[in-house]
Amino acid sequence: MRKLFLLFLLLVPALSACAVNTHLGRSDLQRIAGKTYVVTGASSGFGRGVAEMLGRERANVVLAARRANVLEEVAAVIRASGGQALVIPTDVSDPAQVERLARETVARFGRIDVWINDAAVGTIGRFEEIPIADHARAVDVNLKGVIYGSHHAVRQFKAQGHGVLINLGSVESQVPLAYHASYAATKAGIWALGRAMNEELRKAGYKKRIQVVTIMPWAADTPFWDHAANYSGHKGRMAALDPPEKVVQAIVWASLHPREEVPVGWKAQAVSAFHTITPDLVEAVSGNIAHAEQMRKAAPQAPGPGAMHQPMAEGTSVDGGVRARMKAEDRAREGGETPR
Repeated sequence: MRKLFLLFLLLVPALSACAVNTHLGRSDLQRIAGKTYVVTGASSGFGRGVAEMLGRERANVVLAARRANVLEEVAAVIRASGGQALVIPTDVSDPAQVERLARETVARFGRIDVWINDAAVGTIGRFEEIPIADHARAVDVNLKGVIYGSHHAVRQFKAQGHGVLINLGSVESQVPLAYHASYAATKAGIWALGRAMNEELRKAGYKKRIQVVTIMPWAADTPFWDHAANYSGHKGRMAALDPPEKVVQAIVWASLHPREEVPVGWKAQAVSAFHTITPDLVEAVSGNIAHAEQMRKAAPQAPGPGAMHQPMAEGTSVDGGVRARMKAEDRAREGGETPR
């Protein structure tokens, strides 16, 4: 096992050179103007970052999330940038609300060019210590919500003859992490959903006109960590967090250059590739890292559901400030203090 891990370390640089290049050139950005995008989870994190980027390129952006007041703030930013914004408060776990989201988008803009299922909730802690209600809610939002959105998106795409569906998976779609069990399960479901849908579209003759993309980021610094239901006894964190802008750019890139899966960055690409070769080793190493970061290094935190069942007022930005917090925790620990 040690030899395999050393091989992994030696081959990471080679894999990094093969990672998908999601750089957006000026010609790419010019193709966004006038397109209609639906973005769920648009009140913070990747969703907000994508929505504001699309607004700067003068897209029609439909904003969906539970926090209507925050969506209005995002809409104001988009309109000031020259784009158009439509706010439709939506809890994606409710199929009637998702149906309304699709219907009102088409009524306003006449079509949907890209539908982005970004809304998600997290579960952190030992599987049996997380309440059943929180596990169930994770499935309702992360998997059922994506199914509902995908269902309406593809029906509309077939009616108009084209479209791109983007579902936010994770590196955990393929490499589940300890202390994220039900979250990882939902992300694996999203990966399988996308692959099955693409096969159906291929058999129906839509391969070039309708595409389903699964975005698979490494862990990133967004408000997700503070919004997650957390019963670990410690604040949420993970090693080597990516900046959210990296994932935002990859999502927008994929809307213009759709492909079945987009692992974002060399870390996600390397872990995904090695998991196909030696899954047990990769999961063991990943589990050790998750244990060290979440259960040993993180500052204490009282258990609670976070934004799982009700939205939180806090955490409306794209960046979550988690990397800065982690540095402070690490300095405190190295100085012999208890991280706070």
